Amino acid sequence: MSTTAPRPPRTLGRAETFKRDWLDGFVGAYGRTVRKVSDAYGVIARHAPERGKVAVLIGGGCGHYPAFAGLVGRGLATGAVVGDVFTSPSAEQVYRTARAAEGGAGVLFSYGNYQGDVLHFGLAARRLAAEGIESRTVLVTDDVASGPADTPERRRGVAGDFMVFKVAGAAAERGDDLDTVATLAERANANTRTFGVAFDGCTLPGASEPLFTVNPHEMELGLGIHGEPGVRTVQRLDAVGVADELVNGLLPELPTGGDGRVAVLLNGLGNTKYEDMFVLYKRVHERLAAEGLNPLHTEVGEFVTSLDMAGVSLTVLALDDDLAPLYAAPCDTPAYRSSGAMLEQVAPVSTVDESLTRPDDAQTVGVVDRLLTAGMVRIERNEDELGRLDAVAADGDHGLGMTRGIRAAVAAARQAESDGENVSGALLAAGTAFADAAGGASGALYGVLLAETGAGLGAVAETGEITTATVADAVDRATTAFVELGGARPGDKTMLDALEPFCAALREEANTSTDLAQAWKTAAKRATQAAADTADLAPTKGRAARLAQRSKGYADPGATSFALLVSAIGDELEKENRCAS
Repeated sequence: MSTTAPRPPRTLGRAETFKRDWLDGFVGAYGRTVRKVSDAYGVIARHAPERGKVAVLIGGGCGHYPAFAGLVGRGLATGAVVGDVFTSPSAEQVYRTARAAEGGAGVLFSYGNYQGDVLHFGLAARRLAAEGIESRTVLVTDDVASGPADTPERRRGVAGDFMVFKVAGAAAERGDDLDTVATLAERANANTRTFGVAFDGCTLPGASEPLFTVNPHEMELGLGIHGEPGVRTVQRLDAVGVADELVNGLLPELPTGGDGRVAVLLNGLGNTKYEDMFVLYKRVHERLAAEGLNPLHTEVGEFVTSLDMAGVSLTVLALDDDLAPLYAAPCDTPAYRSSGAMLEQVAPVSTVDESLTRPDDAQTVGVVDRLLTAGMVRIERNEDELGRLDAVAADGDHGLGMTRGIRAAVAAARQAESDGENVSGALLAAGTAFADAAGGASGALYGVLLAETGAGLGAVAETGEITTATVADAVDRATTAFVELGGARPGDKTMLDALEPFCAALREEANTSTDLAQAWKTAAKRATQAAADTADLAPTKGRAARLAQRSKGYADPGATSFALLVSAIGDELEKENRCAS
């Protein structure tokens, strides 16, 4: 019999009371905007019902927040009825919520095209009709992966729900009658298309395992929002590849005949970081603009989720003169507020040419460029290890920060030397670029090392008389500036524990008139050994100091990256010496 303990649930809620508990908490949090329908699992806006105004009622199973309850409020939905996780609400709940929201001008029902929702909302609409209350229904069918283009009525509703609800809610808020609100919502649905990807499945309340899993090296195209995997499995792509798949999935489906104005929604499915979505959107925007589309308004965030699913979807709404002002109209709901969107063209953000980080065969490479490029290659090869060391007692970003910093430093040095700057000027430029790109404490400290070394070489760089002694003087100056800026002392388990031995060794070699390449190699070996010895130290500065005991036995990441950098430069100097002899 297995003795393995069962995994705990991945969500805090209990399966049997999940809907009730989260809805009560939601109303408690946002009671200033919404109120609960006492005899149904529904919420309506605090100002509802309003006489003479069409009530826009949305809904579906829970697990999709902000859809559906989070989109209730002035200017958007009048009410939302909530079913169990991924399950339609009952006809009785729909009916009761509709009656609570209706103000005498009729009800527009709008929801995703799922059979359970169609049946229960349909039954509620019949009951309202029997009582003399008019209603219209607009099914959202934006998911291009769920059915062929020639039978759009078979498609399901996913993140395009938000676009349709927004247009309908604004039309109702404007005072349009029921038929007009329905007509505009139908046009919004006809002009809306969505395509999505999933990187991992979602987990039901009370469960410890997801409904499905995705191989770490793969991703699912055409996912659903009810825990379904996609319609096709492909190899995991980078941000550019994912963005291209999303755009390529939509372009053939977009309605023709418009003037190119679009509203765009990049929607997270519940477990995708906003920063990752912005990385994706950069490429999405470029692609849409290249295809002649004009994104006038974009939202990046979570609008229709699937519990904790890792994935994103891209939705595009083709705007016209009727839809544009409605989509831009103000609204106030718990999950989405707008004082009125500005619909204006935004050009794609230009990107720095990353080819600057690596020379081609035709480029003339200066000395600082060559030496820092050698360091860049060494840092890149060890990025993961530097991150691993940093994660022991800090945030694990040292490898990534070093890579960003050294790449920027190489690009800046290359540009400076191509513009005629000497060694001093190139190092000053490299230091500034390193600090700017890397950020954090390491960025500032490496920036000052490079810049101050360059400043120390300023007097001799013009004559070209750079010797071991002049380099040792410059490094002494840089080390002094480093200590003044960082405030570290030897033994604090910082980069200084490798820098100071390097500086001392270089000075010793200079005093014996050793040539620069050999002196640097000797100092680099000293720094490498000193970096390894930091494993016996406990940090006293920075975030690592809080977890000092955890870092015992692990070398300091800053000291390690410094040793890697100066060792690579030493190898390059030695290689140049051999070539010259």
